Amino acid sequence: MPSTAHSVTVIGLGPMGQAMAAAYLDRGYRVTLWNRTPSRADALVERGAILAESVESALLANELVILSLTDFDAMYAILGAAEGAIAGRTLVNLSSDTPEKARAGARWVTGLGGTHLTGGVLCPPPLIGTPDTSTFYSGPREAYDTHRAALEVITGKSDYRGEDQGLAALMYQLNMAIFWPAMIAFWQTAAVAGAHGLSAQEIAPYVTENFAGMGHFIDFYAARIDAGNHAGDVDRTAMGLASMEHVVHTASDAGVDTAFPEAVHDIFRRVVEAGHGADSFSRAVGLMRGHDTSGATRIPV
Repeated sequence: MPSTAHSVTVIGLGPMGQAMAAAYLDRGYRVTLWNRTPSRADALVERGAILAESVESALLANELVILSLTDFDAMYAILGAAEGAIAGRTLVNLSSDTPEKARAGARWVTGLGGTHLTGGVLCPPPLIGTPDTSTFYSGPREAYDTHRAALEVITGKSDYRGEDQGLAALMYQLNMAIFWPAMIAFWQTAAVAGAHGLSAQEIAPYVTENFAGMGHFIDFYAARIDAGNHAGDVDRTAMGLASMEHVVHTASDAGVDTAFPEAVHDIFRRVVEAGHGADSFSRAVGLMRGHDTSGATRIPV
Protein backbone atom coordinates (compact mmCIF):
# COMPACT_ATOMS: atom_id res chain seq x y z
CA MET A 1 0.00 0.00 0.00
CA PRO A 2 1.45 3.41 -0.94
CA SER A 3 2.12 5.80 1.93
CA THR A 4 -0.69 8.23 2.81
CA ALA A 5 1.76 10.85 4.11
CA HIS A 6 2.06 13.84 1.82
CA SER A 7 1.13 12.03 -1.37
CA VAL A 8 -2.01 12.35 -3.43
CA THR A 9 -3.45 11.53 -6.84
CA VAL A 10 -5.59 14.07 -8.66
CA ILE A 11 -7.78 12.81 -11.49
CA GLY A 12 -9.38 15.49 -13.66
CA LEU A 13 -7.47 18.61 -14.65
CA GLY A 14 -10.04 21.20 -15.47
CA PRO A 15 -9.45 24.59 -13.83
CA MET A 16 -10.50 23.23 -10.43
CA GLY A 17 -8.39 20.08 -10.63
CA GLN A 18 -5.36 22.05 -11.77
CA ALA A 19 -5.77 24.46 -8.87
CA MET A 20 -6.02 21.57 -6.40
CA ALA A 21 -2.93 19.85 -7.78
CA ALA A 22 -1.04 23.15 -7.62
CA ALA A 23 -2.09 23.65 -3.99
CA TYR A 24 -0.71 20.23 -3.08
CA LEU A 25 2.56 20.97 -4.85
CA ASP A 26 2.76 24.26 -2.96
CA ARG A 27 2.52 22.29 0.29
CA GLY A 28 5.23 19.82 -0.68
CA TYR A 29 3.04 16.86 -1.57
CA ARG A 30 4.08 14.17 -4.03
CA VAL A 31 1.34 14.60 -6.65
CA THR A 32 0.33 12.07 -9.31
CA LEU A 33 -1.96 13.23 -12.10
CA TRP A 34 -4.22 11.79 -14.76
CA ASN A 35 -6.40 13.54 -17.31
CA ARG A 36 -8.02 12.57 -20.58
CA THR A 37 -6.06 15.36 -22.27
CA PRO A 38 -2.51 14.82 -20.96
CA SER A 39 -1.26 18.23 -22.09
CA ARG A 40 -3.28 19.88 -19.33
CA ALA A 41 -0.74 18.46 -16.89
CA ASP A 42 2.28 20.06 -18.59
CA ALA A 43 2.68 23.06 -16.27
CA LEU A 44 2.17 20.90 -13.19
CA VAL A 45 4.69 18.32 -14.40
CA GLU A 46 7.21 21.12 -14.85
CA ARG A 47 6.68 21.88 -11.16
CA GLY A 48 7.36 18.28 -10.16
CA ALA A 49 4.04 16.45 -10.50
CA ILE A 50 4.03 12.96 -12.00
CA LEU A 51 1.78 12.25 -14.99
CA ALA A 52 0.50 8.68 -14.81
CA GLU A 53 0.38 6.67 -18.00
CA SER A 54 -3.06 5.27 -17.20
CA VAL A 55 -5.94 5.69 -14.80
CA GLU A 56 -5.00 2.40 -13.22
CA SER A 57 -1.45 3.53 -12.47
CA ALA A 58 -2.79 6.85 -11.14
CA LEU A 59 -5.03 4.98 -8.71
CA LEU A 60 -2.29 2.60 -7.62
CA ALA A 61 0.17 5.44 -6.98
CA ASN A 62 -1.52 6.72 -3.80
CA GLU A 63 -4.09 5.74 -1.21
CA LEU A 64 -5.72 9.19 -1.37
CA VAL A 65 -7.31 10.01 -4.72
CA ILE A 66 -9.04 13.32 -5.48
CA LEU A 67 -11.63 13.27 -8.27
CA SER A 68 -12.40 16.62 -9.91
CA LEU A 69 -14.77 15.68 -12.73
CA THR A 70 -17.87 17.07 -14.38
CA ASP A 71 -20.22 14.65 -12.62
CA PHE A 72 -20.51 11.11 -11.30
CA ASP A 73 -21.16 9.67 -14.75
CA ALA A 74 -17.65 10.85 -15.64
CA MET A 75 -16.35 8.86 -12.67
CA TYR A 76 -17.85 5.66 -14.05
CA ALA A 77 -16.61 6.41 -17.56
CA ILE A 78 -13.05 7.09 -16.41
CA LEU A 79 -12.61 4.58 -13.59
CA GLY A 80 -14.71 1.80 -15.09
CA ALA A 81 -11.73 0.46 -17.01
CA ALA A 82 -9.64 0.33 -13.82
CA GLU A 83 -12.09 -1.14 -11.31
CA GLY A 84 -9.48 -3.53 -9.99
CA ALA A 85 -7.30 -0.66 -8.80
CA ILE A 86 -9.98 0.94 -6.60
CA ALA A 87 -9.66 -1.52 -3.71
CA GLY A 88 -7.84 -0.01 -0.76
CA ARG A 89 -8.09 3.54 -2.07
CA THR A 90 -9.96 6.49 -0.58
CA LEU A 91 -11.71 8.35 -3.39
CA VAL A 92 -12.67 11.90 -2.49
CA ASN A 93 -15.20 12.81 -5.14
CA LEU A 94 -15.44 16.57 -5.51
CA SER A 95 -17.51 16.34 -8.69
CA SER A 96 -20.89 18.07 -8.74
CA ASP A 97 -24.01 15.91 -8.84
CA THR A 98 -27.23 15.11 -7.00
CA PRO A 99 -27.41 13.54 -3.53
CA GLU A 100 -28.80 10.32 -4.99
CA LYS A 101 -26.02 10.11 -7.58
CA ALA A 102 -23.50 10.61 -4.77
CA ARG A 103 -25.02 7.78 -2.74
CA ALA A 104 -25.03 5.45 -5.75
CA GLY A 105 -21.45 6.36 -6.61
CA ALA A 106 -20.35 5.65 -3.05
CA ARG A 107 -22.00 2.21 -3.16
CA TRP A 108 -20.17 1.47 -6.41
CA VAL A 109 -16.78 2.41 -4.94
CA THR A 110 -17.46 0.51 -1.72
CA GLY A 111 -18.52 -2.55 -3.69
CA LEU A 112 -15.12 -2.53 -5.37
CA GLY A 113 -13.31 -2.44 -2.04
CA GLY A 114 -12.62 1.28 -1.94
CA THR A 115 -13.68 4.07 0.41
CA HIS A 116 -15.68 7.02 -0.87
CA LEU A 117 -16.03 10.55 0.51
CA THR A 118 -18.40 13.00 -1.15
CA GLY A 119 -17.29 16.62 -1.27
CA GLY A 120 -18.63 19.98 -2.38
CA VAL A 121 -16.14 22.82 -2.78
CA LEU A 122 -17.47 26.31 -2.04
CA CYS A 123 -14.95 28.46 -3.87
CA PRO A 124 -13.73 29.09 -7.43
CA PRO A 125 -10.35 27.79 -8.67
CA PRO A 126 -8.42 31.02 -7.93
CA LEU A 127 -9.24 30.66 -4.21
CA ILE A 128 -8.25 27.00 -3.88
CA GLY A 129 -5.56 26.59 -1.22
CA THR A 130 -6.53 29.69 0.73
CA PRO A 131 -7.45 29.58 4.45
CA ASP A 132 -10.90 31.20 4.47
CA THR A 133 -12.50 28.78 2.00
CA SER A 134 -14.55 25.69 2.82
CA THR A 135 -15.67 22.31 1.48
CA PHE A 136 -18.55 20.10 2.58
CA TYR A 137 -17.72 16.42 3.17
CA SER A 138 -19.82 13.39 4.00
CA GLY A 139 -19.12 9.68 4.23
CA PRO A 140 -17.19 7.47 6.65
CA ARG A 141 -16.01 9.54 9.61
CA GLU A 142 -12.81 7.52 9.96
CA ALA A 143 -11.78 8.32 6.38
CA TYR A 144 -12.55 12.00 6.87
CA ASP A 145 -10.54 12.15 10.08
CA THR A 146 -7.62 10.27 8.53
CA HIS A 147 -7.35 12.62 5.56
CA ARG A 148 -8.63 15.86 7.03
CA ALA A 149 -5.24 17.58 7.01
CA ALA A 150 -4.76 16.71 3.34
CA LEU A 151 -8.29 17.81 2.47
CA GLU A 152 -7.75 21.15 4.15
CA VAL A 153 -4.94 21.84 1.71
CA ILE A 154 -7.69 22.26 -0.90
CA THR A 155 -9.70 24.65 1.26
CA GLY A 156 -8.60 25.89 4.65
CA LYS A 157 -11.83 24.75 6.28
CA SER A 158 -13.87 21.56 5.99
CA ASP A 159 -17.45 21.01 7.07
CA TYR A 160 -18.20 17.36 7.83
CA ARG A 161 -21.93 16.68 7.44
CA GLY A 162 -22.16 13.05 8.55
CA GLU A 163 -22.02 9.49 7.28
CA ASP A 164 -24.74 9.89 4.63
CA GLN A 165 -22.83 10.26 1.35
CA GLY A 166 -25.57 12.43 -0.13
CA LEU A 167 -25.42 15.18 2.48
CA ALA A 168 -22.32 16.96 1.17
CA ALA A 169 -23.82 16.89 -2.33
CA LEU A 170 -27.09 18.26 -0.98
CA MET A 171 -25.40 21.11 0.87
CA TYR A 172 -23.37 21.96 -2.23
CA GLN A 173 -26.46 22.01 -4.47
CA LEU A 174 -28.31 24.20 -1.96
CA ASN A 175 -25.47 26.68 -2.23
CA MET A 176 -25.53 26.53 -6.02
CA ALA A 177 -29.28 27.15 -5.94
CA ILE A 178 -28.41 30.49 -4.35
CA PHE A 179 -25.23 31.30 -6.27
CA TRP A 180 -26.35 30.88 -9.87
CA PRO A 181 -29.64 32.83 -9.63
CA ALA A 182 -27.84 35.55 -7.67
CA MET A 183 -25.25 35.92 -10.42
CA ILE A 184 -27.95 35.87 -13.12
CA ALA A 185 -29.67 38.65 -11.18
CA PHE A 186 -26.44 40.64 -11.47
CA TRP A 187 -26.20 39.90 -15.21
CA GLN A 188 -29.80 41.10 -15.56
CA THR A 189 -29.02 44.24 -13.60
CA ALA A 190 -25.89 44.91 -15.64
CA ALA A 191 -27.85 44.49 -18.88
CA VAL A 192 -30.59 46.93 -17.84
CA ALA A 193 -28.05 49.39 -16.45
CA GLY A 194 -26.01 49.16 -19.66
CA ALA A 195 -29.09 49.94 -21.72
CA HIS A 196 -29.29 53.19 -19.79
CA GLY A 197 -25.61 54.02 -20.19
CA LEU A 198 -24.41 52.82 -16.80
CA SER A 199 -21.38 50.51 -16.61
CA ALA A 200 -21.30 47.27 -14.65
CA GLN A 201 -18.50 48.68 -12.49
CA GLU A 202 -20.58 51.75 -11.71
CA ILE A 203 -23.43 49.71 -10.27
CA ALA A 204 -21.25 46.98 -8.72
CA PRO A 205 -20.87 48.67 -5.29
CA TYR A 206 -24.64 48.96 -4.96
CA VAL A 207 -25.12 45.32 -5.94
CA THR A 208 -22.49 44.25 -3.40
CA GLU A 209 -24.17 46.30 -0.69
CA ASN A 210 -27.51 44.73 -1.61
CA PHE A 211 -26.08 41.21 -1.37
CA ALA A 212 -24.31 42.02 1.92
CA GLY A 213 -27.60 43.08 3.45
CA MET A 214 -29.32 39.82 2.54
CA GLY A 215 -28.09 38.13 5.73
CA HIS A 216 -30.61 40.13 7.78
CA PHE A 217 -33.50 38.96 5.60
CA ILE A 218 -32.32 35.32 5.53
CA ASP A 219 -32.13 35.13 9.32
CA PHE A 220 -35.48 36.89 9.78
CA TYR A 221 -37.41 34.72 7.34
CA ALA A 222 -35.66 31.43 8.24
CA ALA A 223 -37.03 31.62 11.80
CA ARG A 224 -40.51 32.43 10.51
CA ILE A 225 -40.49 29.64 7.91
CA ASP A 226 -39.49 27.07 10.52
CA ALA A 227 -42.28 28.35 12.79
CA GLY A 228 -44.85 28.29 9.97
CA ASN A 229 -45.36 32.03 10.36
CA HIS A 230 -46.21 33.69 7.03
CA ALA A 231 -48.02 36.72 8.42
CA GLY A 232 -48.17 39.76 6.19
CA ASP A 233 -47.10 42.18 8.91
CA VAL A 234 -43.75 43.02 7.31
CA ASP A 235 -44.33 42.32 3.62
CA ARG A 236 -47.17 41.17 1.41
CA THR A 237 -47.02 38.99 -1.66
CA ALA A 238 -49.33 41.34 -3.56
CA MET A 239 -46.82 44.13 -2.99
CA GLY A 240 -44.01 41.92 -4.26
CA LEU A 241 -46.04 41.03 -7.34
CA ALA A 242 -46.53 44.69 -8.17
CA SER A 243 -42.82 45.35 -7.62
CA MET A 244 -41.80 42.52 -9.93
CA GLU A 245 -44.17 43.85 -12.60
CA HIS A 246 -42.20 47.09 -12.48
CA VAL A 247 -38.91 45.17 -12.76
CA VAL A 248 -40.19 43.27 -15.80
CA HIS A 249 -41.48 46.42 -17.48
CA THR A 250 -38.24 48.31 -16.80
CA ALA A 251 -36.26 45.55 -18.52
CA SER A 252 -38.72 45.33 -21.39
CA ASP A 253 -38.69 49.08 -21.94
CA ALA A 254 -34.90 48.94 -22.15
CA GLY A 255 -35.02 46.17 -24.75
CA VAL A 256 -33.50 43.66 -22.31
CA ASP A 257 -34.55 40.00 -22.11
CA THR A 258 -37.22 39.53 -19.43
CA ALA A 259 -37.14 35.72 -18.97
CA PHE A 260 -35.46 35.84 -15.56
CA PRO A 261 -37.61 38.51 -13.87
CA GLU A 262 -40.72 36.98 -15.46
CA ALA A 263 -39.88 33.67 -13.75
CA VAL A 264 -39.73 35.45 -10.39
CA HIS A 265 -42.92 37.36 -11.20
CA ASP A 266 -44.65 34.07 -11.93
CA ILE A 267 -43.87 32.77 -8.43
CA PHE A 268 -45.47 35.84 -6.87
CA ARG A 269 -48.47 35.53 -9.20
CA ARG A 270 -49.07 31.90 -8.28
CA VAL A 271 -48.96 32.64 -4.55
CA VAL A 272 -51.43 35.52 -4.99
CA GLU A 273 -53.75 33.38 -7.12
CA ALA A 274 -53.66 30.72 -4.39
CA GLY A 275 -55.26 33.25 -2.08
CA HIS A 276 -52.23 34.53 -0.19
CA GLY A 277 -51.79 38.04 -1.55
CA ALA A 278 -52.09 39.50 1.95
CA ASP A 279 -49.54 37.05 3.41
CA SER A 280 -45.76 37.23 3.39
CA PHE A 281 -44.06 36.17 0.19
CA SER A 282 -42.43 33.41 2.26
CA ARG A 283 -45.61 31.54 1.30
CA ALA A 284 -43.68 30.70 -1.86
CA VAL A 285 -41.83 28.01 0.13
CA GLY A 286 -45.01 25.96 0.28
CA LEU A 287 -45.65 26.41 -3.41
CA MET A 288 -42.13 25.28 -4.28
CA ARG A 289 -42.48 22.20 -2.08
CA GLY A 290 -45.41 21.12 -4.21
CA HIS A 291 -48.19 22.10 -1.83
CA ASP A 292 -49.68 24.10 -4.68
CA THR A 293 -48.35 23.12 -8.08
CA SER A 294 -51.07 24.63 -10.24
CA GLY A 295 -51.41 28.01 -8.59
CA ALA A 296 -55.18 27.50 -8.64
CA THR A 297 -55.69 25.95 -5.23
CA ARG A 298 -54.96 27.29 -1.79
CA ILE A 299 -51.56 26.48 -0.26
CA PRO A 300 -52.09 24.69 3.08
CA VAL A 301 -51.08 26.56 6.21
